[in-house]
Amino acid sequence: MNPLAKIGATFLAFLAGTGRLVMFAGAVVGQAVTPTYYPRHILKQFIEIGYYSLPVVGLTTLFSGMVLALQSYTGFARFSAEGAVATVVVLSMTRELGPVLAGLMVAGRVGAAMAAEIGTMRVTEQIDALTTLSTNPFKYLIAPRVIAATVSLPILVLIGDIVGVFGGYVVSTYKLGFNPSNYIQSTVEYLEFMDVVSGLVKAAVFGFIIALMGCYHGYNSGRGAQGVGAATTNAVVSASILILVANYFLTEVFFSGGG
Repeated sequence: MNPLAKIGATFLAFLAGTGRLVMFAGAVVGQAVTPTYYPRHILKQFIEIGYYSLPVVGLTTLFSGMVLALQSYTGFARFSAEGAVATVVVLSMTRELGPVLAGLMVAGRVGAAMAAEIGTMRVTEQIDALTTLSTNPFKYLIAPRVIAATVSLPILVLIGDIVGVFGGYVVSTYKLGFNPSNYIQSTVEYLEFMDVVSGLVKAAVFGFIIALMGCYHGYNSGRGAQGVGAATTNAVVSASILILVANYFLTEVFFSGGG
């Protein structure tokens, strides 16, 4: 029965961890939607998460759009369907690649930083000091990060979509010999409003996940440098996995009808 006992213990630990995360998320959402707010902290986090992530998101989406155009052209040339390259690039970037790539990049850059910062505050008892001073750590530390990430990710993704489509345009017109006006016409003709909206909704959810996992693992960090390091690793890994899982379910919600 030993193996079964270990499986059961692992499953129960997973359920307990999920319950703690859900309760933590509920507390964060409750603090984020009720006064009072800390505008300076929200603005600071908005700059840290959004503005400073622009270069990495821009480079990632630019080269992803360029590679997507090259690969699409190579595949479609076998079926004499090269004209569909513009459509594939714009739909892939707005629906999937833009939100997912931006989410993963920001999770690696921001989620780790959040976990390390809050984990260090936990280890050095700064969070306990806030509680002693009658300051709610959830409202002062976590809510501004969650609000800023949820708002800034859609803006990052919108910029990333534009940059990625531009990368596909550059490769298609200057390397593959497409007519610029025809390429732009195909891009605009087949792009629908819901394609962009679905990507931005995904981005908002991904931003919430990134901030939630970074703050959760940092807030519950173990003692010492090893605990902070483990919290940082767990924040990035869990946020990345949840982004991919949430991406599937959101895609199912938006496009289950085959649109």
